[in-house]
Amino acid sequence: MSGKSFFVDLTKCTACRGCQVACKQWKQLPAEKTRQLGSHQNPPDLSYTTIRLVRFTESGDGDDFSWLFFPEQCRHCVDAPCKMAAESSGNGDAILQDADTGAVIYTDKTSELDFDFIRSSCPYDIPRQDAATKRISKCDMCIDRVRGGMLPACVKSCPTGTMNFGDREEMLHLAGTRLAEVQKAKPKAKLVDMEQVRVIYLAAMEPKTYYKFMADAGGPRMYTRFAALNKFLGPLRQLRG
Repeated sequence: MSGKSFFVDLTKCTACRGCQVACKQWKQLPAEKTRQLGSHQNPPDLSYTTIRLVRFTESGDGDDFSWLFFPEQCRHCVDAPCKMAAESSGNGDAILQDADTGAVIYTDKTSELDFDFIRSSCPYDIPRQDAATKRISKCDMCIDRVRGGMLPACVKSCPTGTMNFGDREEMLHLAGTRLAEVQKAKPKAKLVDMEQVRVIYLAAMEPKTYYKFMADAGGPRMYTRFAALNKFLGPLRQLRG
């Protein structure tokens, strides 16, 4: 499998939110009006104009206390269920997958899609919709920068080495090497969904400890993915007899 991938080493993240700010700046996305909700996480969730968010989670207490940071973005699935869902709705041009990088890209035509269907097809609960235009948005891998030979804005801004980006094989090698190092002190460390996504997280603890949608947990969303795929493939099977 070729294309590009991110490797995100959560053991190095300090929640500086440089990646979150860089994403806003490069995409020229407006700030959101927020208020204090008892957490340093701000804003509280992804939105149409916040397509990258550093999530904060407190885990354990006393000597076992950990403050976990999770810079969330679209995972750019290798076989993107949201793209399958769009195709099954008869609008295959609304969600594209770049042949060179593997980036999953939403177009203006997403305004014609059933948002609830598209969002429910995503095992990571990423897509968000603009209430006015009905267009759906998410990270596009900074495809304009990558095509110009630059790093995605989030990677370029990261001061700690948390964010890494390059050819998929290179990132898989880096991820495997770093995992072996981390497991010496954190035996439960793992690479999250590495075979099915292009944003590979190294988590020192169980993914659900960081955030409930960090990993593909299956369940209703997994069912929706297969339902969408079957809806798309059904007519093809009939044509082939």
